[in-house]
Amino acid sequence: MPAPSSFDTLSRIWRIAGLPDDALSFIDLPGRDPVFPSSFAVGTAAQASIGAAALAACELAHARGVERQRVSVDMMHAAVECTGAFTVDGKEPETWGRFSGLYRCADGHVRIHANFEHHQDGALRLLGLEARTATREDVERALMSWRGCDFENAAAQRGLVVTMLRAFEEWDATEQARAVAAQPLMTITRIGDAGPLALPSLSHDARPLDGLKVLDFTRILAGPAGGRALAAFGADVMLVNAPHLPNIPAIADMSRGKRSALLDLRADDDRQTLWRLIDEAHVFAQGYRPGGIASLGFGPEALAERRPGIVYTSLTAYGTQGPWADRRGFDSLIQTAMGFNAAEGQAAGEGKPRPLPMQMLDMASGFLMAFGAAAALWKQQREGGSWHVEVSLAQTGQWLRGLGRIDDGLKVAKPDVTPYLERYRSGFGELMAVRPSAGLARTPAGYARESTPPGTSVPKW
Repeated sequence: MPAPSSFDTLSRIWRIAGLPDDALSFIDLPGRDPVFPSSFAVGTAAQASIGAAALAACELAHARGVERQRVSVDMMHAAVECTGAFTVDGKEPETWGRFSGLYRCADGHVRIHANFEHHQDGALRLLGLEARTATREDVERALMSWRGCDFENAAAQRGLVVTMLRAFEEWDATEQARAVAAQPLMTITRIGDAGPLALPSLSHDARPLDGLKVLDFTRILAGPAGGRALAAFGADVMLVNAPHLPNIPAIADMSRGKRSALLDLRADDDRQTLWRLIDEAHVFAQGYRPGGIASLGFGPEALAERRPGIVYTSLTAYGTQGPWADRRGFDSLIQTAMGFNAAEGQAAGEGKPRPLPMQMLDMASGFLMAFGAAAALWKQQREGGSWHVEVSLAQTGQWLRGLGRIDDGLKVAKPDVTPYLERYRSGFGELMAVRPSAGLARTPAGYARESTPPGTSVPKW
């Protein structure tokens, strides 16, 4: 099946939210796949998701009283932005744990995500190994006595992040695949009554989301990318980390444009501080394990009761339906589980699994979160209410697969990302990172704040 055009793809996203069709005449989407070596339409996915987020931000600005402006997203630039390429002080950070990766097992392959120490140590204990002494060769030997599905299930029962490698037809035969396929790409649901919030006034030359406050409780790529997009379009984004949880090197890139605070929601004082922040917030974004933040009292219904009119965005790995709804997951794992790695390897004729050229499920999901937040705020202005936006990596994967395959896409060379990089000062060192690919004709996207380490900012608007 040939891939649909980026404009058609964006239009379908647009209509999920019921946004006005006449705004679509203000988007330009130059370029066509393939732009990166892949048999999947990763360029289209990048361009359409970024374009939808930017156009929705501008449409919200129009609802706030300013005229529409043209939005242009170049496909190559969008795909490069989705690679998350960056360096700090000229060095590319190490992003993968030493035990992360794809391994052979008794009947195929499994992928272990061990970038965080507690996930690494849990996987090693499951294999009967000690973290202090284990080597990668020890893991390879131990896994040869496990069937893939058995190791996957045993890991899931322990809250670890492991999956077996599947082909598309194997994924499609699972109950979880059927649950994902039955869901739309994303949902925007009214969860409470409220009148339209009085938003700050917006000047003609202000960025589309200026004056809007966003609490960003996300950590691993997808959610932070969504919050960063909102910051690029002008929102006042406060990234909130927990002092006891690990983070990833990409925080240096993903924190651009944001305040960066620390709160421990196990502490009464910090919970009260968060409620005070919520009292002024327009958007609350979270990407913790299903039910995690709700168990601390900050679920969507609780926030809608406290702050009527708020938009709450949630990211999950496998969606909210099906037997895997509570499972943890990351982009690389879901690519493996859903069949992308096997299909890409088959298309390459290599006889071995091959990952997509970027963490496309993460990045597209992040921009869809940004789109959903802006679209729900637009709906809030027209209809009132509080709103819940739900996105999952697996539903994004289902959508990407539905965009079709690119003949000879794997024959193109990986492009040079240098022309898309920009130098930024940061609290982590000198940052070289991809500038925003969304071009706004009147009020260019960009980052008003430097990227800084967690705890640099006081948790106060």
